[in-house]
Amino acid sequence: MSDNLPELTKSFTEDFLHNEEESVLDSLPPEILPEILVRLPTKAIIKCTSVCKTWKSLIQSPTFISDYLRHSATKNDHPLLLFRLCSENLAKAVESLRRDIVEKEVYALHWDDNKDFSEHASFDFPFHGQSINGVFRVVGTCNGLVCLADDLYRYCYNFIIWNPCIRKFVQLPRPHMRFSTHGGYDASVGFGFDSESNDYKVVRFVSLQNKGSFGKFPPEVEVYSLATGEWRILEASPPKGCVPYRDQAFVDNQEAFVNGALHWVALRRSKKKLINFVMVFDVGDEVFREIALPNLDECALSDSIWAYGNSLALIQHSNLWVMKEYANASSWTKILSLADQGVRMGIPRPLGMGASKSKARGFRKSGEVIVEMGDGQLISRDLKTEEIKDLGISGYGFTFVGSYVESLALLDNPNQRAKTTEGLAFLDEANSAITEVQEWDEKDFAMELFRQMFLMPFLSSLTQ
Repeated sequence: MSDNLPELTKSFTEDFLHNEEESVLDSLPPEILPEILVRLPTKAIIKCTSVCKTWKSLIQSPTFISDYLRHSATKNDHPLLLFRLCSENLAKAVESLRRDIVEKEVYALHWDDNKDFSEHASFDFPFHGQSINGVFRVVGTCNGLVCLADDLYRYCYNFIIWNPCIRKFVQLPRPHMRFSTHGGYDASVGFGFDSESNDYKVVRFVSLQNKGSFGKFPPEVEVYSLATGEWRILEASPPKGCVPYRDQAFVDNQEAFVNGALHWVALRRSKKKLINFVMVFDVGDEVFREIALPNLDECALSDSIWAYGNSLALIQHSNLWVMKEYANASSWTKILSLADQGVRMGIPRPLGMGASKSKARGFRKSGEVIVEMGDGQLISRDLKTEEIKDLGISGYGFTFVGSYVESLALLDNPNQRAKTTEGLAFLDEANSAITEVQEWDEKDFAMELFRQMFLMPFLSSLTQ
């Protein structure tokens, strides 16, 4: 913002107050408009694109989209959690591989800073009926974008990047490595953001079954770039013998995006023993490294890894570990040992172990772990005081919980569908409009929005 902004704002304030017949848009200094718009909620921003071409061009510019995200992230006084929930009937239908599924997946944002855990917004899911597996798997969220993969049980290549707040999406083209081209495989998928190039990437690790025994060769890796709209095979390879473990029946959270890198619990065969470690992939530099896991009693294929603030958390059987200092393997600390506490405490346990079948689903900003109980009830548990809170939400499997920040990512792109489906279910014609907006009179809209909500408080703070 320029140094003469106070003088400009004072002059504009006088003109605004004493000459309301003058067009607000004509009087508004260009330095002030972005500063006001960046403070608006997402729904108001979308409505502002219908005011005039100048506003629309400004709001859809990459610079403003980045500024809006930066402001939302740094001024995030009211954190949000994104929930993907399935009803009991939907979960049973998916588990039985039924195709006649009527009920939709539910996506909703909840405030993470109030006692009631009240709902902030819910979203219509535009891809209902397009999953060949019954429901999509939520790979992860990043800067307001949700990455979906249709890979629960069957080979399928539906990948979608979706911004539910502004109803924009991109359906990715088919990856290079598929059953028809490479035979049987097992794949792990991650989603992250390269801040240097301002690009979102989907990373796919594929362990080919025709390459021999388990862990003998490293997986093949391909990366999708949202900026280029294409998949490419990565030249750099993971460490030899490294196999990211993916089994939806046991692993609740496959990857964690922290500090610009993706993290998986991976396996390596050492003589006759399998060793677990954290495989790290830097999304920007596209290089690999490793982080050792704590000295566990045994190799556990049910390890789940999570983002825990700016570090990592690991749930292994009934033990919860937290890395106190990121990338420092010696800082792994066992927070809770839950083996003998059972249903009474709402303990996360792997599927099939114990009567409760409770599962950890994520973490709140406060550090409390969110657990889905055996009856579907979602609770949060304070790791220090062990206090348990009923969140008033129910999930019955395939539940996703992740931190979320509202953004305008994808606003500058039209909705995109894959050009070919190779016989798979194809996305119906989705709502290509960003949202239904009213026909606003420019002057009335600007006067109402600015005078009562944003402009006068903003100018007053600048001239004080």
